[in-house]
Amino acid sequence: MASYAQLDAALRTHGLIARGGFHPDPADAVPPLADGGPVRTLVLAGNAGPEMWRFFTAAPEFTARSNPLDSWTARVLGQVAADQGGEALFPFGGPPYLPFVAWAKRAEPVAESPLGILIHPSFGLWHAYRGALAFAEALDVPERETVARPCDTCADKPCLSACPVSAFKNPGYDVPACTGHVAAPQGADCLGQGCRARRACPVGRGFVSPPAQAEFHMHAFLLANPSRTPGE
Repeated sequence: MASYAQLDAALRTHGLIARGGFHPDPADAVPPLADGGPVRTLVLAGNAGPEMWRFFTAAPEFTARSNPLDSWTARVLGQVAADQGGEALFPFGGPPYLPFVAWAKRAEPVAESPLGILIHPSFGLWHAYRGALAFAEALDVPERETVARPCDTCADKPCLSACPVSAFKNPGYDVPACTGHVAAPQGADCLGQGCRARRACPVGRGFVSPPAQAEFHMHAFLLANPSRTPGE
């Protein structure tokens, strides 16, 4: 039977890390295993900082024309899960989509930031959940820490004033304003360096994505929200 430490070690060989875990109850809406049995342990897998980028860019999926990161994630986590006696679940492939945000809050001390995305007390906004590993056994997992949300003591909240088109000024997120800016010539900084509002957050500065990684994700964001495309 796999241990949490073994899972983390296996994930780190691909630039990923274990992001906490929990023992699901029916309210968590974790789907059953392939044989119909219940999931007794769910361990989230993800990344923080640029380490994953090094492994992903060296993989054959990186040059794929469609969904390269999802394809890489499916292969890597699928293999890790199989090697460790579990099954892999993913936040993509829907609809319907699995409730990864709720699972993340069960596993780690993350909470919504003023930008809407989850903030971690150490990683800031520079992290992601790539999938989850589901097991029929009740594995020992780290106890979830209780840590205050960093935003609650951030008086200036520079993330809300850094956006060039004020996409976060009102409650919610103005996606058309954001995509229109990023796709236009004047949005070159956001496209090539990553979201300026996200970069304004003072938490987790040591985990900021390098420009190439930021640009990859910004292009993927535009493709997923095709109100405009680069060069249009």
